[in-house]
Parts: sequence; C-alpha cells; structure tokens
Amino acid sequence: MYIPTIEGADASTASRVAQTHDGGRQSQHPPEPVRHMLFGSLSAVQATIKHLHKLRYAEANDWSQPISTGRPNEVMAILTKRVRVARTVN
Repeated sequence: MYIPTIEGADASTASRVAQTHDGGRQSQHPPEPVRHMLFGSLSAVQATIKHLHKLRYAEANDWSQPISTGRPNEVMAILTKRVRVARTVN
C-alpha cells in the first residue's frame, strides 16, 4: 500500500519564547523540534486534534492530513512543533 510522504508535515505552530534569568540577563535557546504522532481511527484522531486545539496546544490546521497506516480503520497524523527548552546556566 502506498503511504504518502510526510515531508511537508512540519507545523508552523510557534511556542512562546521560554527565557531563563541569570543575574538579570535573559538567555534564549534555539527552538528544538518535537514530533507528535497520533494513531487511531479517523474519528479518534480528529477528536484528539480538536481537543489539543481547545487546550491551545496546537492549531488544528498545523497537523498533517490523516495518512493511512495500511491497517484496517487506522490512520496517523503528525505535528512537529518547535519548542524552546530552558537550560540551567552554571
């Protein structure tokens, strides 16, 4: 079974800038990608995407189109977010 490429699945959802404070100065770290994958029936995947949207975690349109996994009644959707991770400064 042909499964379309997920090359364009990167989402544009931008996380808010996470900043750490060290003696009054702020340091920013480059965002790191985090990939989320949902597997399930089409209705379950769509419901989860809507729920995450209601929680203001990710825009519903930032997820990939549902992609067949080749298993009966199963699809997957992918979201890649770029998040800033605060690191301790020693």
